[in-house]
Amino acid sequence: MTERAFRTLEMSDPAFERDGLRHLTVKSEALGRRGDISLWIPDARKIGTLLILLHGVYGSHWVWEQKGGVHRTAQRMVADGSIAPMVIAMPSDGLRNDGSAYLPWPDGENAEAWIVDEVPVLARIAAPALQEDARVAIGGLSMGGYGALRLGAKYPDRFSAISAHSAITRISEMEAFVEEPLSEYLQCAPPEELDVLFYLKKAADQLPKLRFDCGVNDDLITGNRQLHTELLALGIKHEYQEYPGGHQWEYWQKHVAETLRFCSEA
Repeated sequence: MTERAFRTLEMSDPAFERDGLRHLTVKSEALGRRGDISLWIPDARKIGTLLILLHGVYGSHWVWEQKGGVHRTAQRMVADGSIAPMVIAMPSDGLRNDGSAYLPWPDGENAEAWIVDEVPVLARIAAPALQEDARVAIGGLSMGGYGALRLGAKYPDRFSAISAHSAITRISEMEAFVEEPLSEYLQCAPPEELDVLFYLKKAADQLPKLRFDCGVNDDLITGNRQLHTELLALGIKHEYQEYPGGHQWEYWQKHVAETLRFCSEA
């Protein structure tokens, strides 16, 4: 990972931390303002995997921890040997609009560069046990699933695995979630580049290991099924599952274990 200097960085005091959780606020050059990250750091001397876990609309860095309990799931899985110790970095999306979609915005606010370039460096600062050659995986839910699919495929050399739950798969689906007009998002890149299939096709021969799932009662199931069908037609290797449930935390609390296992094995 490229070394990068941050003008200001505040990190939680270990004396007050608990459950392996650490919190950072940093002046982000990519965002043009401060950004927040929550991390889960297991008690291990050497850690070979970093998972960047992205949240959905309306949320921020704390939701995977305080609504998803992902750190507790990870701790149980490390303890029973289901996964190797990994650092989980849970950044904010930059807090633009109801959701930034993890995009580079025309005014210079670049949530994409924040995730791809800055978050891995900050994770290493916060977790010295993270090895220099640690694999970096990316996952997320809903808008975060969109971010994971799009960024993981756009930068295939940066990531070892991609995992998405209940993902938005085309930018038009953001319209159902956000107050801001879709036209704002369409300014960020050519429209075809804002659907996840564009980069998945482009990186087909060098794509990281890929999986995604969706609940059968989720309004996004149609888009997920279509993406699965398109990937099959293109011969792009992936795993796709459907489960009972909808677009809700009970679903993500249960199925995040599959992201942890998949990214540990990648």
